Amino acid sequence: MASAIDSSSPAAVGTGSQLALVLGAGGARGLSQIAVLEALDELGVRPALIAGCSIGAIIGAAYAAGISGAALRAHVLSSFGDRARVIQRLLDARIGKLADLMRGLGNPVLIDGERLLDLFWPEAVPDRFEELEIPFTATAADYHRHTEVRLSQGPLTPAVAASLAIPGLVRPVSLGGQVLIDGGAINPLPYEALLAPDRVVLAVDVSAPPSGSGEARIPGAVEAIVGASQILTRSLVQRMVVRQPPDILIRTALEGIGGLDFFKARAILAAAEPLKDEVKRALEAALSLR
Repeated sequence: MASAIDSSSPAAVGTGSQLALVLGAGGARGLSQIAVLEALDELGVRPALIAGCSIGAIIGAAYAAGISGAALRAHVLSSFGDRARVIQRLLDARIGKLADLMRGLGNPVLIDGERLLDLFWPEAVPDRFEELEIPFTATAADYHRHTEVRLSQGPLTPAVAASLAIPGLVRPVSLGGQVLIDGGAINPLPYEALLAPDRVVLAVDVSAPPSGSGEARIPGAVEAIVGASQILTRSLVQRMVVRQPPDILIRTALEGIGGLDFFKARAILAAAEPLKDEVKRALEAALSLR
């Protein structure tokens, strides 16, 4: 069983200030956000609000449930330490079959996001938003209306499954009369709605910068789907930050990590260690000005 956040401090941070934590989309790179959670735990700071998109929604919901950054690190390393077990779990979460592809009936790699979360989330994550210890919002996109959808009440699993539903890889979710897909298609770092004079908004951008290698290798089909999503995510975040940045923007610097490199979890977490000091310095500086 994962341990709870070891903090008796209130949700408010500083006099008259709240901390809002925003975790972004970025596939496997998003595992680096666990280092940010560990930094908050080490500071004894507890967010008043958490918002997340895609991988950020998965991690954000678990943290909002009271699972510490250290416990999430241990869970991730344990979950992805057994490659054969992970592959079997992914196969179990599929809704398509190879035979369907041969008959032109479906996508053999399409995954049910809700089943995927049930397989990989810590057991301590509850079934409903209302059972979380910290208010949490997952961001998804309405496929037909082309609008952002912010989910913060009711069943938790389908909401987060919608937030991570990358087209072509994870099945869209029908929820509340809407067909929802990956929130990264419209708002991969959903911090703007949380900006307020009495609040410190800490946003973690894990989108992938261009490699700059000039490599001419042609990606495979699944890699191309994820890569296109990563390009869109980075472009959207760049425009958002130029228009109106968050109070604190933390960006990862992970070289050679792709969106599907979850088996590199140990390397990702090791590379993210310097983020802890950056988060602590930035948060202390921001709060001292208020």
